[in-house]
Amino acid sequence: MKHWIQAFRLRTLPLALASIGMGTFLAASAGHFNAGVFALCALTTIFLQVLSNLANDYGDSVHGADSAERKGPQRAVQSGAISKKAMRNAMILFTILSLGSGIGLLYVAFGWSSQAFMVFVGIGVLAIAAAITYTAGYRPYGYVGLGDVSVLLFFGLVAVLGSAYLYEQQLNYEYLLPALTTGLFSVAVLNVNNIRDIESDKVAGKHSIPVRIGRANAVIYHWLILGFGYLASATYVFLNYSNPAQLGILLVVPLLAKNGRAVKVYREASQLDPFLKQMALTTLLFVILFGVGQLL
Repeated sequence: MKHWIQAFRLRTLPLALASIGMGTFLAASAGHFNAGVFALCALTTIFLQVLSNLANDYGDSVHGADSAERKGPQRAVQSGAISKKAMRNAMILFTILSLGSGIGLLYVAFGWSSQAFMVFVGIGVLAIAAAITYTAGYRPYGYVGLGDVSVLLFFGLVAVLGSAYLYEQQLNYEYLLPALTTGLFSVAVLNVNNIRDIESDKVAGKHSIPVRIGRANAVIYHWLILGFGYLASATYVFLNYSNPAQLGILLVVPLLAKNGRAVKVYREASQLDPFLKQMALTTLLFVILFGVGQLL
């Protein structure tokens, strides 16, 4: 069980919950909230994130990114703690759990007859496919540097706009700004991971963004991600300012600066690894501060 819990990579869950949390706060601030939708949305998000983590463990081990040269935390399949067959079975289980929870969520939000139900089923299937094929399958898109695009799309636009739509059943295009924030901050977590693993990824043929552009440029890229991510929500606050509590997001600026500095200064995997968790928790804190400011 200890090995399975490690493979679930629970430290990534705050990031996933931050994305749907942003959509929930936005909808709630507009007077729309449903406890059943929130509970099932959170559960579905957790299942999808665990599925993604298991598929990543499996895929990187199969394709060689999790080799002896890798300096990050040891993975379950790579170390032999969990067999490939057992990991594939776990991926199937969490695919079923994600589908079941997602369909339940859509029923609570829309009922059976809504056209939106089928649209969201399609989005859910795409999310499952994206979670699995990031590093698993014959042509994993994470190995050609498209992971950042996928994370921006699913942790940002889909998660925030989609979760808000479940409550409001309408699209608010102003929400694109905070959706960009959670998407870009999620990309920042991935970028820390990819900078940490840059040498082993080169050996394995995993052409992440840092591998493609080099470490120095990846650091600049990281600062741009953090800056534009923060600016997006700051712009939303400026356009919708109503109370001083909305300025609470300023409290996150030192934490973002700390993360950016760490990526620049630290080169050892053991030094960089804690900053994946730090960035994930910073994103969750940002969402909470942003959301409270909108609600008050």
